[in-house]
Amino acid sequence: MDDHKIRVATWFESLRDSICKAFEALEDSHRGALADRPPGRFEKTRWQREDADGGDGGGGEMSIMRGRVFEKVGVNISTVYGRFKEPFNKQIPGAELDPHFWASGISLVAHMQSPLVPAVHMNTRMIVTTKAWFGGGADMTPTFPREDDTKAFHAAFKAACDAHDPGYYPRFRKWCDEYFFLPHRGEARGIGGIFFDYLDSGDWEEDFAFIRDVGRAFLDVYPRIVRRHMDKPWSAEEREALLQKRGRYVEFNLLYDRGTKFGLMTGGNTEAILMSLPPEAKWP
Repeated sequence: MDDHKIRVATWFESLRDSICKAFEALEDSHRGALADRPPGRFEKTRWQREDADGGDGGGGEMSIMRGRVFEKVGVNISTVYGRFKEPFNKQIPGAELDPHFWASGISLVAHMQSPLVPAVHMNTRMIVTTKAWFGGGADMTPTFPREDDTKAFHAAFKAACDAHDPGYYPRFRKWCDEYFFLPHRGEARGIGGIFFDYLDSGDWEEDFAFIRDVGRAFLDVYPRIVRRHMDKPWSAEEREALLQKRGRYVEFNLLYDRGTKFGLMTGGNTEAILMSLPPEAKWP
């Protein structure tokens, strides 16, 4: 298992580097509103975690950029370990009797300057207790949905899924639609994508290959969607609509998001956990 852990953590770091490079390239090539500002660059901050027993609990690195295309984007990686506190261990498969765990992952949320460019979320992770599994997904939240963007986003992840199991995409798309839903509003957070958890097919190499393909699919499709719209002009009314859409995003992440709860319950870095929140939002 140690070799598996090293390979997974190394992949997440490599994917982080590739995404940050692609996003900085978008900042460099921007020619629309706010183009008179300097292009954004990621600032990295490392953090360390203390385990429940007071020992080394791992840590991670936040990469945050505020720019002229990306109002705020975070691409965070972490590898944490130790033991779950009670009663949280009873909520995690394989930790009921032995609360020790190891978890590594990448988590990304981008909030855009332009209301014409969709916000996006992506994360993949591996968790080990007495069991081991992968989880993650990606979903997109446009203020003004466009059919061509929606089709491109879903097509990228369908291709990644189909390369491994033709049953993945319909199952993970449905899971995403059900998960990223605000019950108190009776509405979806965005246009969906894929979401999955507890992925353990019995073939670790195959599951890890799928996780890598999910990351590559995101790296391919999302920058293409950003380039389509980032130079287009927008109005004050469209910007207002964006800020109110972000309010829905905040509601979901604080009320329902399992990743937020997992990070807080395992003693993760609070700023890294709440990185998903936008710099500005409004409610009617």
